[in-house]
Amino acid sequence: MESTKNVSSPRLLLSVPEVAKSLGLGRTKVYELIATEGLPVVRFGRAVRVSVESLQRWVEQREKQNAA
Repeated sequence: MESTKNVSSPRLLLSVPEVAKSLGLGRTKVYELIATEGLPVVRFGRAVRVSVESLQRWVEQREKQNAA
C-alpha cells in the first residue's frame, strides 16, 4: 500500500521577494537587476519568477566577472 504522506519536492521557481531575501537585497533592487543586469526570469502573465538554478548560475557568473 502506498504511503499517503505529503512529500514536498524542491522548489523550482522563486518569487521576487524570495529572491530578494535570498540575495539580501530589496525587492526594487531585484527588479532593477532583472531590467539592467540580465537576471533571468520566467513570466506567467504578470507573475515574475526566477528559477533556482538560473539564479545560482547568474550569481556564479557575476562572481567570475568580478574576479577577472
